[in-house]
Amino acid sequence: MTKIKVGGHLDKKWKNYFDGMDFKYDGDNTILYGNIKDEAFIHGILNRIRDLNLKLISVDTSIE
Repeated sequence: MTKIKVGGHLDKKWKNYFDGMDFKYDGDNTILYGNIKDEAFIHGILNRIRDLNLKLISVDTSIE
């Protein structure tokens, strides 16, 4: 399981844009979480975060 925290609240309509990763909210932030297939998948998600000009707060790939 991987968790990626970004600043702000993402609308659930973005779920498909982030390849089906689930969302939950933590204060003023959004946590995207799900099982990551490989490093290329993570890079794709991070590129989308960059493309939307979202603030990347943390990436945690150590969650089992």
